Amino acid sequence: MSRRKAMLIYNGNAGQKNIEKTLGMAVPILSQTIDELIIKPTKREDGAFHFCRHIGEDIDRLFILGGDGTVHDCINGISQLDEKPEIGILPGGTCNDFSRALEIPQNIEKAAEALVNGKTVSVDVLKTEDHYCLNFWGIGFITEASSGIKQTEKAVLGRISYFTSALRTISNLKPFPVKLSIDGEDLTDEAVMVLVLNGRFIGTNRIPLPAASIHDGKADVLICRNTNLAALKELFAMDDPEPESFKGELSYYQGKTIKVEPAEQMDADTDGEIRTRAPASIEVLNGHLRMLTPADREKS
Repeated sequence: MSRRKAMLIYNGNAGQKNIEKTLGMAVPILSQTIDELIIKPTKREDGAFHFCRHIGEDIDRLFILGGDGTVHDCINGISQLDEKPEIGILPGGTCNDFSRALEIPQNIEKAAEALVNGKTVSVDVLKTEDHYCLNFWGIGFITEASSGIKQTEKAVLGRISYFTSALRTISNLKPFPVKLSIDGEDLTDEAVMVLVLNGRFIGTNRIPLPAASIHDGKADVLICRNTNLAALKELFAMDDPEPESFKGELSYYQGKTIKVEPAEQMDADTDGEIRTRAPASIEVLNGHLRMLTPADREKS
């Protein structure tokens, strides 16, 4: 009988007292279903990426304890491998958006229980050039709001810091011309934000897009034109709107390959990290990763 081996990666720069408490809750539960658990704290900014890029083929499961940034770094390391372990996310950050799409409990102890007693599902990944993202790729307002977050503010206010940054950003928003190609269909528009989504949450807010799924091999493309973001506020208030609901200041598309070409080069936000730029070509890698979810999660 083969031994089951797992690795747990967490942010080594987090507060020592908090992380000891969190590990104390999670590790005994995770250890119930495996023979060996290797615990790896990150020591540098790209530590999670390097741990995952060079993870051994004998690792059956990778547990990621952290927020969206740590998950993003791990996904970029894992996605390049031929043999990939199953991945379980233990939400330990500010927003934990993709863990919400997987319906993982936001309490660490309950999350660990859900993962070890859960099931494995295949999940899509977005790829742009040599970079991967799990939740979203975006330009315009989303990037400016992410760039404007003050770390001192984030430490004190948590997810509210995203809203305070957004409020500072709105007054400076200007529409930009952009060309898009979605599965070969070309369109030209003016926008304050273009979002290419795999997940369904941003900043803990659920985006109620029709037919959105993390398993279908398609990305959801959202174009917002209004500088006061009234249309986006209306979208968040909708309850599973139909495609015809998207008109006026908001457009919605789906596609497997998306090209986004603003008139000028722009920074792009991937899962809350500003690491790439537009123009960009985005491809959906269908079922690229195997991830752990609660056993009672409905496929969506």
